[in-house]
Amino acid sequence: MAQYDVIVIGAGPGGYVAAIRCAQLGLKTACVEGRDTLGGTCLNVGCIPSKAMLHASHQLHEAEHNFEKMGLKGAAPKVDWKQMLAYKDDVVATNTKGVEFLFKKNKIDWIKGWAQVPEAGKVKVGDDIHEAKNIIVATGSEASSIPGVEIDEKVVVSSTGALELPKIPKKLVVIGAGVIGLELGSVYARLGTEVTVVEFLDQITPGMDAEVQKTLQRVLKKQGLNFVMGAAVQSVEAMKTKAKVTYKLRKDDSEATVDADVVLVATGRKPFTDGLGLEALGVELSPRGQIRTDGHWQTNVPGIYAIGDVIDGPMLAHKAEDEGMACAEVIAGKAGHVNYDVIPGVIYTTPEVATVGKTEQQLKEEGRAYKVGKFPFMGNGRAKAVFQGEGFVKLLVDAETDRILGCHIIGPSAGDLIHEICVGMEFGASAEDIALTCHAHPTFSEAVREAALACGDGAIHV
Repeated sequence: MAQYDVIVIGAGPGGYVAAIRCAQLGLKTACVEGRDTLGGTCLNVGCIPSKAMLHASHQLHEAEHNFEKMGLKGAAPKVDWKQMLAYKDDVVATNTKGVEFLFKKNKIDWIKGWAQVPEAGKVKVGDDIHEAKNIIVATGSEASSIPGVEIDEKVVVSSTGALELPKIPKKLVVIGAGVIGLELGSVYARLGTEVTVVEFLDQITPGMDAEVQKTLQRVLKKQGLNFVMGAAVQSVEAMKTKAKVTYKLRKDDSEATVDADVVLVATGRKPFTDGLGLEALGVELSPRGQIRTDGHWQTNVPGIYAIGDVIDGPMLAHKAEDEGMACAEVIAGKAGHVNYDVIPGVIYTTPEVATVGKTEQQLKEEGRAYKVGKFPFMGNGRAKAVFQGEGFVKLLVDAETDRILGCHIIGPSAGDLIHEICVGMEFGASAEDIALTCHAHPTFSEAVREAALACGDGAIHV
């Protein structure tokens, strides 16, 4: 029987980061993972492979639409689907092997298999029982469906199946206009697929800034995505090679159908805790199946902690990583901390979308006095030079103190630009602090400074 200070269950972004931090803090650590490779959903079938496909398809889009404008003439490249999938798989393999190297470097034992927790302080994997003073549950999430829709990963697929289709579909129906649906819908639209997005609500990307929602939907429509909004999917009839999606419009209860070669179910994710035995152990769960934890990520059972998608909060890899580090520090007797008010969200379409902090809608609901500083990327020289002038930076600040309350960006490299604001918010910065900071020219980041200037006497280049 092996004995550890910490056993982490799950080697996704939250789990493997928690294991590494535990080891760095001098704790004897093991990590249980049932996949053949480390990295969890994110590295294997989520964040990383989807970004590889977004990058590859964006290059095709540039070749087809913008190369000639720059004097790069010739036929646009043809798509070798098998090679594109091989490129995606190679990117995944490089990343997962990197995590394996980090485990060896930090002397973390990888216990291969699926875990059960028969009692506090013990983890069973196969026929072996391992003892640990502390257990961190970091088992992540899985795709969730809706009534009347059964995922077979052939014709009706989750994001996992969408990343390994045998051929590029002629018609794709995406159920759900959230991050996953729009990213993968963009990939296939660029590859020539007729993409129809069916969304229950009247806006895409629920919870995001309303102006960003409208702008992103308009741009994606120009890129070829079709949207059916306010539509409740009634059923998906899967045949051998086709599917029929039936939906009902909420405004008038009228029914319609749309045919597809493939249907992507992108209606969100749910915590994955199957087989752990947590309920029998008395670990408290929410009605949605999330593990309840206190302010130090500990469950109601002493010595059992939980982080990432299995607990409350946004299902984001970087949120899980932060919790993994903080939880490890708490176990080691330090002061682990996560600032949940400054967790950015990013959509990797083109243009990218990034957001942090409050939206205007939230500030209005709170009755808080605020100022808005906006700057369009059409006023940014670098953005215009690379055909990405659509979109804007919107900065929200307290009307009295000028302190930054939130930021919403739709435009080039938005996912990288947002972190200037994240750091600023961590330090309690004002818009004036950003405005007075010299930004290199020509860079996309100047748009952030201009939005900060717009919170004061006014932006320069608009």
